[in-house]
Amino acid sequence: MGTQASPENYTPPKDERTEREKAIDDWLPITSSRKAKWWYSAFHNVTAMVGAGVLTLPYAMSELGWGPGIAVMTLSWIITVYTLWQMVEMHEMIPGKRFDRYHELGQYAFGDKLGLWIIVPQQLVVEVSLNIVYMVTGGNSLKKFHDVICDGKCKDIKLTYFIMIFASVHFVLSQLPNFNSISGISLAAAVMSLSYSTIAWGASLDKGKAANVDYSLRASTTTGQVFGFLGGLGDIAFSYSGHNVVLEIQATIPSTPDKPSKKAMWKGVVVAYIVIAACYFPVAMVGYWAFGNSVDDNILITLNKPKWLIAMANMMVVVHVIGSYQVYAMPVFDMMETLLVKKMKFPPGLTLRLITRTVYVAFTMFVGITFPFFGGLIGFFGGLAFAPTTYFLPCIIWLIICKPRRFSLSWFTNWICIVLGVILMVLAPIGGLRQIIISAKTYKFYS
Repeated sequence: MGTQASPENYTPPKDERTEREKAIDDWLPITSSRKAKWWYSAFHNVTAMVGAGVLTLPYAMSELGWGPGIAVMTLSWIITVYTLWQMVEMHEMIPGKRFDRYHELGQYAFGDKLGLWIIVPQQLVVEVSLNIVYMVTGGNSLKKFHDVICDGKCKDIKLTYFIMIFASVHFVLSQLPNFNSISGISLAAAVMSLSYSTIAWGASLDKGKAANVDYSLRASTTTGQVFGFLGGLGDIAFSYSGHNVVLEIQATIPSTPDKPSKKAMWKGVVVAYIVIAACYFPVAMVGYWAFGNSVDDNILITLNKPKWLIAMANMMVVVHVIGSYQVYAMPVFDMMETLLVKKMKFPPGLTLRLITRTVYVAFTMFVGITFPFFGGLIGFFGGLAFAPTTYFLPCIIWLIICKPRRFSLSWFTNWICIVLGVILMVLAPIGGLRQIIISAKTYKFYS
């Protein structure tokens, strides 16, 4: 479907960097280690993809209904497998060069300046917003764990304090230097995601269909149903966000002419997407089947019994979003440190890393504490930035770099993805923004 670097035409990249540039690249989190195995790709991708979004899928189904809900989820799974494959292929599509970061691929396709302006703002919105949402999710799950265990016998503690407790872990973990150093955390997170997803749909199945379950759309008015539908699209878009870190993950895998990194990376992606399907579809369908349009925007909140199982599932969510936060924070750390060291000439070292990463964690904690509109945040950001970077930007870059023949299967496939992705980007934030406005009416700051 496009030009690929084969062992015959492969030429080793000519290293024209100065000693200082080499030292900086060996220090930056994305390029400092290329020792990852294929299974690192599998659990990094699971950790990146299966996050807070999976718990909102029954809620998204209640906004979309059975038919559209299943159709949108299935279509999203297929499109995102395809666009992820494109990114894995394009990582080394130019002989002798590796696009270690999303913006580097964008710069090659669109030009140095335009590529930066197209990719970096969107990638930052995705990664930073995810980190903020994970702060809220981690705090919410800790609070739910506390409330379930205490069963009304303990003093009520504000959500704000639970978010601060969750953030305290990241003040420490954020000092780990690169992707490979968080591989253990990411593996634990991937296992937890599969575990709590299984608990979410298993407990729903065990509980059975609720009395007087209603599968009509959540809202009673036409306006509410339209906005709810748009919000549901955003919720589903949010659940497929791993593309924003895929090139950075692939950058950690070694590559030779005989064993290019795309082989190991794709092997891991296939495993990851099987796990993702095993998490997403049962949670969405069984959760919606059990509770209908009365399901909460976090399925674990709707489930109250058995208490020990729900408490355990919430703690699994905490462990998982700890890993997810780190996976999405690492490219942000890389961007910040690249800017400070390469452009602003700060000396690389422990002091710089300590200050920048601590400030970033504190920032995401503060925003999470101030605006914990969980469901609305997901819908809004899901459409605004996740749709372009996941659904159609890889297709645009593929058309520019690979130049498939007009009206060929590849050409049609990419244009269909682009059209659907643009529609999603325009429509989904509207529903999410409305949800934030509705939540804001009754919300008390720092509750």
